[in-house]
Amino acid sequence: MHNKQVFKRFLMILVCLSLNACMWGGSSAKDDTTDEEKAVLYMEMGARYLEMGMLKTAKEKLEIAEQLDSNNAETHNIMGVLYEQLRQYQLAGEEFKTAYSLNADNAGIRNNYGRFLCERGHYEKGTQLLLEALDMPLNTRKWFAYTNLGRCELRAGRQDVAEKKFRAALQINKRYAPALEEMQKISYRSGRYMSARAFLERYLAVSKHNSETLWYAIQTERALGNEELTEQYREKLFLLFPLSKEAQQLKTAIN
Repeated sequence: MHNKQVFKRFLMILVCLSLNACMWGGSSAKDDTTDEEKAVLYMEMGARYLEMGMLKTAKEKLEIAEQLDSNNAETHNIMGVLYEQLRQYQLAGEEFKTAYSLNADNAGIRNNYGRFLCERGHYEKGTQLLLEALDMPLNTRKWFAYTNLGRCELRAGRQDVAEKKFRAALQINKRYAPALEEMQKISYRSGRYMSARAFLERYLAVSKHNSETLWYAIQTERALGNEELTEQYREKLFLLFPLSKEAQQLKTAIN
């Protein structure tokens, strides 16, 4: 569902639930919606609030959704993402595990759970889930799994294997920003500075700088002997992300 459609439905749901007087069937003002249907509405509201960064409200809506229908796998999946953002990793893991147990055939759930396990250091199980997500015929967004596999391989210290995964992701979706960012980093670390610059340019065509892309841009242009661009990127890092660890590293190096 497109963002505009989701937002319109979100506003309608908000009004309906507050009034508790929607004509769900179109023939009566009586609210004859089932708990499962209400759970989906609250789940969509929670997902929207999560997307907007309103974590407390998102949590409230998702908790109601779980109370109404504890067997909705997607609600548990979204709740897992929420707990990750709240840095409550044990709860996030429990939610992802529940989502997976309820619907193991969902590629998105496998992808999220596999990524989460890799980030917690459980590379074997995480990789297995991501590979299974790749093999699912109905998975139409395989670049997600490839990128997460690449990051998993990086965490395990296998950069060469990771690069192949990121390139596989970009073969499917050449504009996928996370894979482009990872290739910028790998190219720099491998001494392929012109390649690092090229991947950054591709990244900036679809996304905005973060502190890491700027840090690698600084290092890349310095390695290429381009003092003017190096200084431009340094100023931008201090301006946009003054409290980032990358900015602090540069300040320490200067001092």
